[in-house]
Amino acid sequence: MDRLDNTIRPYAWGSPTAIPHLLGTEPTGEPQAEMWMGAHPGAPSRTDRGTLVEVIDADPEKELGPAAVAKFGPRLPFLLKILAAGAPLSLQVHPDLEQAKEGYADEERRSIPVDAPHRNYKDANHKPELICALTEFDGLCGFRDPLAAAGLLDDLGIDSLKPYVDLLHAHPEDAALREVLTAILTADPEEMSRTVAEAATACTRLGGAYAPYADIAHHYPGDPGVIAAMLLNHVRLQPGEALYLGAGVPHAYLNGLGVEIMANSDNVLRCGLTPKHVDVPELLRIVRFRPSDPGVLRPEASPDGEELYETPIDEFRLSRYVLPEAGSAHDLTRATPQILLCTAGSVRAGEHDLTPGRSAFVPAGEKAEVSGTGTLFRATVVA
Repeated sequence: MDRLDNTIRPYAWGSPTAIPHLLGTEPTGEPQAEMWMGAHPGAPSRTDRGTLVEVIDADPEKELGPAAVAKFGPRLPFLLKILAAGAPLSLQVHPDLEQAKEGYADEERRSIPVDAPHRNYKDANHKPELICALTEFDGLCGFRDPLAAAGLLDDLGIDSLKPYVDLLHAHPEDAALREVLTAILTADPEEMSRTVAEAATACTRLGGAYAPYADIAHHYPGDPGVIAAMLLNHVRLQPGEALYLGAGVPHAYLNGLGVEIMANSDNVLRCGLTPKHVDVPELLRIVRFRPSDPGVLRPEASPDGEELYETPIDEFRLSRYVLPEAGSAHDLTRATPQILLCTAGSVRAGEHDLTPGRSAFVPAGEKAEVSGTGTLFRATVVA
């Protein structure tokens, strides 16, 4: 078992205090957005044996197990993060596996540099993800019922939004949502900027259900994503609740601290709330235009104390253990690789003492006994 030394990414939307508070360290004054745990080449975790990429590359079958290598190849198929949103992230969507393969191959054929600002596909993998709240956590997830979205926009009392309201009353629903999102993202920038400014004023005045959009507009003045965000469900997670975000589902995280796990991919199509490239035609190919409930997940407990967050994919499996007594021990040994992350209390994992924000990598089949009093998240795969 390897104690992990992890990189913190200073993205502008990050909270300057949430991750330091979890770790028990002093804030630097700079945003600390994400702490990465895994073998992503952009910021691999470090161990006493080298980076986790180097450790796995040296002997994939020993570290990952034969079944995981056979199913996912000689790489860790997930990336675990602590995510601390102090401001809204970009409104975004991820491709499914077939779309990612097609998009990546197309951009490779066209010789678009992988670091080009207008490149959409950094790899040929999909990026399903799960966010589990450690604090109260606000986000946007999936399309509202079009009539509910129409009512939300109509009550702002803004003339320039009336055409969108009318479109949202049309049928079928998927076509109505597609037309409205297309119209928002292709509108004249100056006219849209004025509309967003009016909407921001109205949202601030109305408060209540409009408060999240007033905050979004404060961070992204004039951005068409402010109006697009109002097409989506707003959800507030309580600690321990989670959201699963599959392919084609538009979403954004707004505020809060959580544990996030995802397939090991960088593929993001943006819909707004960003100065980065928005490829509208490709976005419209990827988005699934169907209204849906956000589907808040709560963990399912098993007799051995594991609380599992059920998802429909195999690249990751996230669960947690709430350990009430220092004397009780749990054997977490598995034939697949694991990352263990403490988020509360103090947990003994093998020979390592884990305090909040500290983590360890457990190679496949390696003995993994944990004890203590606290909360431990366990990330692995289904193989």
